[in-house]
Amino acid sequence: MKTMFNCSTLAATFALVASLGAFGQTLYKLVDKNGKVTYSESPPKNFDGKVIRMDIDPNANTATMPKGSALREEGAAARNASADDAVRSARQKVESAKKALADARDNPGEGDVARIGNKGGGTRAQPSEDYQRRLEKLEKDVKDAEEDLQKAQRGR
Repeated sequence: MKTMFNCSTLAATFALVASLGAFGQTLYKLVDKNGKVTYSESPPKNFDGKVIRMDIDPNANTATMPKGSALREEGAAARNASADDAVRSARQKVESAKKALADARDNPGEGDVARIGNKGGGTRAQPSEDYQRRLEKLEKDVKDAEEDLQKAQRGR
């Protein structure tokens, strides 16, 4: 009988101790003479400063975070806007590269093309090596810009 009483007393004591943590917690805010703030779970001994007892009720915190879907929607909208900007920028680069290539083809500079005579009469245009290299570079710029545009469109 005495053993049963001890067990039930022990169980009740354990339940009481466990439930005390659910009711609240106490923190101590310590402010020293220099204004430095620290926090402690137990009251300090021989502290030369201001001690503020803070009783915390864990159930009183009603702050809520925005719903996950709202955060995802905001993030998705920002990513979409960024992706749209990247696509616009890539399109402008493609247009600019194509325009530069067309301009170079339509308006060769002095010394870019030499006229060479044919056997049957007349002449044909013969591009210089520098002009050919410049056209190849401009064609590569167009190809690279188109690849960047495709990447930006996939990133949407």
